[in-house]
Amino acid sequence: MSRPIDHHLAGGNRQSLAGFAPQHFLWRQLDGVGVITLNRPERKNPLTFDSYAELRDLFRRLAYVDEVKAIVVQGAGGNFCSGGDVHEIIGPLTQMPMPDLLAFTRMTGDLVKAMRACPQPIIAAIDGVCAGAGAIIAMASDLRVGTARSKTAFLFTRVGLAGCDMGACAMLPRIVGQGRASDLLYSGRSLGGEEALQWGFLNRLPAPEGLEQTALDWAAEIASGPSFGHAMTKKMLHQEWAMGVDEAIESEAQAQAICMMTQDFHRAYQAFAAKQKPEFQGD
Repeated sequence: MSRPIDHHLAGGNRQSLAGFAPQHFLWRQLDGVGVITLNRPERKNPLTFDSYAELRDLFRRLAYVDEVKAIVVQGAGGNFCSGGDVHEIIGPLTQMPMPDLLAFTRMTGDLVKAMRACPQPIIAAIDGVCAGAGAIIAMASDLRVGTARSKTAFLFTRVGLAGCDMGACAMLPRIVGQGRASDLLYSGRSLGGEEALQWGFLNRLPAPEGLEQTALDWAAEIASGPSFGHAMTKKMLHQEWAMGVDEAIESEAQAQAICMMTQDFHRAYQAFAAKQKPEFQGD
């Protein structure tokens, strides 16, 4: 259920994605769930300069969209994403001067920043190839569902680059641990689905035919919850990476006090008292 946008905020602080039609990937909304599908299956869904920018801009815009409460990112045709397109990105990069290279690497990093800053929890649904920048998109998501046949690889050292791409050296160790992250980032090897589940990179491991539905059902479950509370949880999970314990406890005290002012908190109490399930509305 989407609450109406206050007319004082509609100008710049609240937006709708009604009619949104991206050029470089697919987008659909299922009630409160937004679904992004990388859709170049003949090439295992590689990214281009344009798709990087359009994804970055969408995640930035989602910060102002109340009607979308959770996101699923997936790939078409049995693969997630093969990373930057060899012909459309890698080739041109070898011809660019340093200022242009830095503009590109900052743009790709901005995609991760936008994913972490958007308030909606993001679920990556990973099947088949998940490599390079595709592995980064999976890493930057909040939750990951994969299959046993999924292969996640941070390939950067295999093409002569450093493993420190788009925040990998900061984020991956927090997901799988320093030693395991070092293994993946130095070697560029593939992490299979079963091992990824054991390591905690994947949260769930359904059969390939159930992958999309598992991700959609989980996203719908999240979307039915207290979206303001979820957004606060995401913000605290991100911000507390750079905090000491005392700082974190104080920040969480403030965050929880703010959440106690929401109508969803009152709805939850009233529903509990009436022995009913609360219907959260995100306010």
